Amino acid sequence: MHLQVTNSPFTNEQAELINKLLPTLTEAQLHWLGGYLAFYRTDQVSNTTALLTTSEVQELPAAAVVTQGPREATILFGSQTGNSQRLAGRLANTLKGEGFEVTLSAMNQYKTNNLKKAGYLFVIVSTHGEGDPPDNALTFYEFLHSKRAPKLDGMKFSVLALGDTSYEFFCKTGQDFDSKLAELGAARIVDRVDCDVDFEDAASGWLAAINDAVTVATVSSSAAATPVSSAAISGDMSAPTSTAGDSAYSRTNPFKAEVLDNLNLNGRGSDRETRHLELSLEGSGMTYAPGDAVGVYAQNDPTLVNEVISAMKWSPEETVITGKNGEASTLYDALLHHYEITVLTKPLLEKAAAYSSSGKLAELVKPEHKEELKAYINGRDLLDLLRDYAPWTLAPRDVGTLLRKLPPRLYSIASSLDAHPEEVHLTIRKVEYEAHGRNRKGVCSGHIAEHLKPGAQLPIFIQHNPNFKLPIHLDMPIIMVGPGTGVAPFRSFLEEREELGAVGKTWLFYGDRHFVTDFLYQTEWQRMLKEGILTKLDVAFSRDTEEKVYVQQRMLENGKEMYEWLQDGAHVYVCGDEKHMAHDVQAALLAIIEQHGGKSPEAAAQYLSELQEQGRYQRDVY
Repeated sequence: MHLQVTNSPFTNEQAELINKLLPTLTEAQLHWLGGYLAFYRTDQVSNTTALLTTSEVQELPAAAVVTQGPREATILFGSQTGNSQRLAGRLANTLKGEGFEVTLSAMNQYKTNNLKKAGYLFVIVSTHGEGDPPDNALTFYEFLHSKRAPKLDGMKFSVLALGDTSYEFFCKTGQDFDSKLAELGAARIVDRVDCDVDFEDAASGWLAAINDAVTVATVSSSAAATPVSSAAISGDMSAPTSTAGDSAYSRTNPFKAEVLDNLNLNGRGSDRETRHLELSLEGSGMTYAPGDAVGVYAQNDPTLVNEVISAMKWSPEETVITGKNGEASTLYDALLHHYEITVLTKPLLEKAAAYSSSGKLAELVKPEHKEELKAYINGRDLLDLLRDYAPWTLAPRDVGTLLRKLPPRLYSIASSLDAHPEEVHLTIRKVEYEAHGRNRKGVCSGHIAEHLKPGAQLPIFIQHNPNFKLPIHLDMPIIMVGPGTGVAPFRSFLEEREELGAVGKTWLFYGDRHFVTDFLYQTEWQRMLKEGILTKLDVAFSRDTEEKVYVQQRMLENGKEMYEWLQDGAHVYVCGDEKHMAHDVQAALLAIIEQHGGKSPEAAAQYLSELQEQGRYQRDVY
C-alpha cells in the first residue's frame, strides 16, 4: 500500500522516499521507527532533522545524547500464580540492558515513600476472583487509592494487566491502577495492555513497546509524554519465557509427559470422581518445588467437537490456519486441540454477532442488555451459541478470528521431587454437571478421567509459584487448610518435609463430603500421623452429619491452639475454592485472632495483614 499525496501532508518527493523505504524495513525496524517518531522533534540531537542510525547514535559524544529524566526504573508486580512476576523479571532484564538501575518488587514489599521519587514506574498485575487485586497487591492498591497517595507529576508509567475475558471484571485491577496513576499526575509512556489467558503475544508486544519507548527517550533531549500505542506493535519480542530449571520446555514449548498411573481416589458409591495422576518427567530436565503447579494442555471432548461441526454443516477435513506463522490443520483437529469451545465470553459474542443473520445476537450484546448477556453466557458453550442464533455466515476460515486459544489448565503439584524423582503427581477432580438441558464436563478433567490411560502422553509445563512456598527454616510450624483437591499441595509439602527431616510441627485441616468415600489420601495421612510427620489432623465431612460442618468450623473449635501456633511463628497456607471457602477461612482466622489475641477487629485485620507481608499467610486459591 503506497502513501497518496492527495490525502496526506507530504510532497511528491517525500511520499516517493517513504514508499521506497517502508517495504524494505523489517518488523523490528518498523517497531523502532514507530517509537522514534512518537518522540522525534526537529530540534533534537545536534539540531538535525535526519533520523539517526543505530551506529550514529552510538558514536554521538556523551554531551549530545541527553537522557530525559532519571535512569532508574521501578517495576512493581501483583501476582497470584507467578505470571506477573515472571513478566516483571523479563522487563527488568530488558531495562537493565538499556542501562537502567531497576527496582523490582512485589507490591506488598515496596516502600511506598519511595513512590514519589520514581521516574519510570511499570506495573504488571493480574486480576483475581471477581475483580479483586491478588494477595500481594492488596496493600499497595489500597495505599494508591487512599488519601495518603502522593501526587506523581513528572512520573512516566505503563500498566500491563492480566486477566480472563470469561470473568465479568476482566483486567479490572490493572485498569484501576492505570486510571489512578494518571489521576495522580503520572504520564503514560506506553498505553495499558489488557491480556487474556493466552497472554504471551500481547505481553511481548507491551514489553517491546516499553523497550522502544525508553530507547527513544535515551536519544531525546525532550521526550514527549505522548504514549506509544502498543496496540500497533506486534508481539514478536524474542524475550525468554520461564522454564523449569534448565529445561528447554516451557509454556510455549510443553513437554509430552508419559502417564504412569491414573487412579480414582474416591470410593465406590461416591458422587465424585477425583483422579490421582502420575506423570513421568524423565528426559525433560524439569524441576519443581512444593507449591508449584503444572500447566496441562488437554483437548476438547471429541463428541462436542463433532456436534459443533455438524451444527454448521462443515467438513471436518477442511484445512484451517491455527498459528500466527501460518501453521495449519484440519478443522476437526483445530477444534479438538487449538480453540476453546466450552466457554462463552462477552468479546466472543460481540465478534460472533457480525456472523449471525438472526439479528437477535446483535441486540443481546448491546450495553443496555448487560445483565441478559451475563445470564446467557453462564453455563453455555459454543454449541449453544451456534444453535440459538442461527443462521450463520460463519465459515471454517473464520474460526481462528472468532475463538480464543485453548488455554492450559493449572493444577497444584501433589508430590515432592525428592520423594518421587523424575515424576510429578496431580490431584484432579472431574467436573461434570447439567445445565440448560445438556450434560457438561470440564475440558481437562474430563479428558484425563475418560481418555488418559497409562502410556499415553500429556503436554505439560511447570508453573513456578514463588508466592506459595514452605518456610526456609525446617523448625517452623505450618498450618495447612485444604478441603477437597485443595489438599494436593499439602501432600507435596509433607513429603518434602519428610525427605528433608524437618522438625517443625505440622497441622492439616481437611474436608470433603463423606468420610467413607471422599477422604482423599487417607492412608497416607494416617501413616504420616503415626510417624510424626503430621502433628495434627482435623477433618470435616459436610454430608455425614445433620448439620453441615466445614473446615472453618474446625478451625474455630481449635482457635486457642491455632493462635498459640501463630504466636510461635507458624506459617498458614490455604488452598482451594476462592469464591466461598477462602473467604470463610479468612473470616475464621480473623475471628480467632480477635478472640484469642484480645484484639479489636481493626487490630486483628492488621495482624493478618502483617502475616501476609511476612510471607506467613499464603494462599493458592482459584
